[in-house]
Amino acid sequence: KKHMSELLLLRFGNSDATGEPIWNKLRMGVGPSTLVASLVFLASLVVSITLALLIAYYRGTYLDVWGVFLCVLIMSITYLVYIIGGQYILGKLLRYLPLAGYTRGFGAMKFALLPMAIGLVSALGSEVRFYRTIMLEEMNQDYVRTARAKGVSEQAVLFKHVLKNASIPILTRTVLSLPFIMMGSIVLESFFGIPGLGSMTVDAINSQDFAVVRAMVFLGTILYIIGAALTDICYALVDPRVRLE
Repeated sequence: KKHMSELLLLRFGNSDATGEPIWNKLRMGVGPSTLVASLVFLASLVVSITLALLIAYYRGTYLDVWGVFLCVLIMSITYLVYIIGGQYILGKLLRYLPLAGYTRGFGAMKFALLPMAIGLVSALGSEVRFYRTIMLEEMNQDYVRTARAKGVSEQAVLFKHVLKNASIPILTRTVLSLPFIMMGSIVLESFFGIPGLGSMTVDAINSQDFAVVRAMVFLGTILYIIGAALTDICYALVDPRVRLE
């Protein structure tokens, strides 16, 4: 009972391994995790919705067929291949971006670009396929056929009608992913040496620092619950047919 009350009051105590207050470790890690995960989140959202609309616009053509094929191919490749390949090509061969590391302040962006690019490419397959399915489902609705019969252009149909009415499933996927922005990406941060919450969790597991692991699991659970609640609230904001009782 005392243990649960301490967690509910966000009193995480000290690290089992170092004795450092856990809140100090969280404050140090939340910045790098938020930077990297936010860049991945925003880039994948914009690019995947744009590509999904493009593929849906040219449905039934070679662009649609090859687009779906590339999505399946991207989904079939393991995450580690993108990380190692990106580090080797962009970091070692071309020397465009640093291989790993992190610095705080304005210089942090150059260390976040390569993880962002890898996170974007690895997420495109599933994201584009998901959004394409939503767009095609909306494009077969009666209101779309009515808009076309009235002479509305295809671009206006896609951006003013289809995209607006597809906002609920898009919102569900995006809002529920917000907790992962704060918690960071464990794999990305570990491979790129980014001192965020994800790499902190891995270090805590390896050193059997159960106090830190417990705090991270609890925070992840709370953030996920908040994300689910925000999803329901956003439903009422974007769709007048939905009302919160």
